[in-house]
Amino acid sequence: MKQNIIDLFDEYTHTALPRRIFFKRLVALAGGTAAATALLPLLENSYAKAAIVDEKDPQLSTEFLSYSGAGAAMKGYLAKPKAMSGELPAVIVIHENRGLNAHIQDVARRAALAGYVALAPDFLAPVGGTPENEDQAREMIGALDSQQTLSHLKATLAFLQNRPDTNSKVGCVGFCWGGTLTNQLAVSAPNLGAAIAFYGSVPLAEAVPNIQSPLLLHYAGLDERINQQIPAYEAALRTAGKDYTICMYGGVNHAFHNDTNEARYDAAAAQLAWERTMAFLDHYLKA
Repeated sequence: MKQNIIDLFDEYTHTALPRRIFFKRLVALAGGTAAATALLPLLENSYAKAAIVDEKDPQLSTEFLSYSGAGAAMKGYLAKPKAMSGELPAVIVIHENRGLNAHIQDVARRAALAGYVALAPDFLAPVGGTPENEDQAREMIGALDSQQTLSHLKATLAFLQNRPDTNSKVGCVGFCWGGTLTNQLAVSAPNLGAAIAFYGSVPLAEAVPNIQSPLLLHYAGLDERINQQIPAYEAALRTAGKDYTICMYGGVNHAFHNDTNEARYDAAAAQLAWERTMAFLDHYLKA
């Protein structure tokens, strides 16, 4: 698929570009309405493919649960090994700007198979929960109060730290909008054990000295929108003497880890990034 079409879709999913304007521009780039219509299923996520780890995997225990957020009820998807011997480290898995969907639930199961109590919160729970319509989900996420959302995330961290099946060591991995939120948690939660952000927007430079957790930052080589933020972020991290690792994956797009998106998913980069993610979590949370 042509890069300018992928760039247009990225603009549509991360800005206030109306769908009718997006489709009009897609028609122009694709060469006609029929061609544009045929491209849409490739650009949009297909959750029928979201089952790298089967939701009924006999090795896992999974459930949807409720817990206390910051002044509101939160909900999430919890996955953990069924045969647990003692307390385990935990990991928060933060969704993209489409809310808690089948793909993120699958990512939580992957972490659980690796020996973690994995919780994927639904940050739209306080406003009714993630809808099936992705456009509606993006609009709802765009309307969230960022500080209130961060407070819900810090409550999620505390919830996992205080569970009897965890050892109180908690990491966080987030994708896109969730990567941005992971960076925000890193600057505001000194007791976070590890932070992994996939192509997330960076925090303010003046907040970087507050970071206490080690950082693993995954970026896509073709993601110009996010990558322009990297130099200032890295400079602030270096100046503050922080423990960070930046991994750049050349020739791939924003959301390259999302295997439900045919146009942007890159299997080799996704596998490498996930292997690095789990090795990072193991080093800091299982040692």
